[in-house]
Amino acid sequence: MEIEQDPAYQQMINGELYLESKPLADLRNDVRTKLMQYNLITDSTERNKKIKSLLKHAGDRFFVEPTIYFSYGVNLSIGNHFYANHDVMLCDEGKITIGNDVKFGPKVGLYTPKHPMDPAVRRTEAETTAPITIGNDVWVGGSAVILPGVTLGNNVIVGAGSVVTHSFPDNVIVVGNPARILRKNEPVKKD
Repeated sequence: MEIEQDPAYQQMINGELYLESKPLADLRNDVRTKLMQYNLITDSTERNKKIKSLLKHAGDRFFVEPTIYFSYGVNLSIGNHFYANHDVMLCDEGKITIGNDVKFGPKVGLYTPKHPMDPAVRRTEAETTAPITIGNDVWVGGSAVILPGVTLGNNVIVGAGSVVTHSFPDNVIVVGNPARILRKNEPVKKD
């Protein structure tokens, strides 16, 4: 079965309450096993080619340091010229879309799962998701966390250690927990 045909997958990417189905669990286990192997490859070209093959889409000049983790890969779309430093975690239960010319510092986390507030529902292991969208020319500093449902515009810088709980427009630097706008980040105009 193609994963897109799985009803639980459709509920998951639509942000509906879902339980992980056998096809989803099998995909997650397969991706986990491959990532464990691929992250050990010392040749950067080979490592990145294999990791890229697990993603829905990744553009040119894709480079990740070991180790990178993600849940399924099929919900990850990454533009051209992407760099991720060591120990990046992309929980792609929901869709994650990353633009062009994006760089992640070490230990950056993007988390799309939303666990229910009601403990009785949480005990069922059901959850929902919300997508994350990262614009072009974004730099996310080390150990920053981006939470479900966040959209970052173009030319955004996220300070190291920040926790991004809501969306931000183009051309800003955001810092803190919760992240807030520190100042504008207007592109330099060339004459």
